[in-house]
Amino acid sequence: MPVTIPQDLPSGAVLKEENIFFMTSERAIHQDIRPLQVAILNLMPNKRKTEEQFLRLLGNTSLQVEVTFLTTASYESKNTPRSYLKTFYKTFREIREDRFDALIVTGSPVETLEFEDVAYWRELEEILDWAEKHVYSSLFVCWAAQAALYHHYGIGKRLLPSKLFGVYDHSVRAAKHPLVRGFDDQFRAPHSRHTTIDEAAVKKNTDLLVLCESEEAGIYLVTSKDGRKVFITGHSEYDKQTLHDEYQRDLKAGKPIDKPKGYYRNDDESLPVVMSWRGHANLLFTNWLNYHVYQGTPYHLEELETSAPQI
Repeated sequence: MPVTIPQDLPSGAVLKEENIFFMTSERAIHQDIRPLQVAILNLMPNKRKTEEQFLRLLGNTSLQVEVTFLTTASYESKNTPRSYLKTFYKTFREIREDRFDALIVTGSPVETLEFEDVAYWRELEEILDWAEKHVYSSLFVCWAAQAALYHHYGIGKRLLPSKLFGVYDHSVRAAKHPLVRGFDDQFRAPHSRHTTIDEAAVKKNTDLLVLCESEEAGIYLVTSKDGRKVFITGHSEYDKQTLHDEYQRDLKAGKPIDKPKGYYRNDDESLPVVMSWRGHANLLFTNWLNYHVYQGTPYHLEELETSAPQI
């Protein structure tokens, strides 16, 4: 089934070229089906690239998904034209009375700041609280995972000695959980961050389950026991070239950066990138939408309650 996107969204041309199945909102209204309503709070600077990354994963599931893109009102992106945001995005104020089957909150390049020093922190806190009653299951990526763990559980973060940057091996720690159903015992996933969560606090919290972790990259996938909050510390959504582009950007800016680990063929940056995480990424998002969202969310969203999904 397709992912439904706004009419004339530029990312649609990219998805069409890649043969990703999608339909426009105009076509979708003529179908007698209730698609999953998924809001994506896009906090990344390059919003179009991030749109494409998540739409690829959502469009590869067997469920029909209708996407609403959200942006912050308390901070205006310097990298995306205002006209683009006004055309394809909504603010929290515009949707605060609505309900959604799912919410995705992306990462953001603000991880070295204290949470309270982020320009849109108060607005994000309001959105996180709103989601408790207006969203069935929320998925938080990288910095958003750190932010949500801090807001909901008081779990802090710490600065790493150097940037965690590359594609790392991970192991499944709870093989019977629906979110990791079909996973290989070991799989690979990208990371790109300067900070890490307090892992001891996560493992000590009785409401949280650690599903996957890495010897080098640490805890990767965590869920609340009721399935309504899912935390991914890495970037399974990244494209093949994303880490390469980040690497070249930092080199050009004169920042201290090592080449991404486990990323280039034979560890040689002059050779092609080896994409070794696409299968895992697709399965992760398919499992989340199926077992944490579709299997539990009510058909009529106005009946959405805060009871835990049966997973």
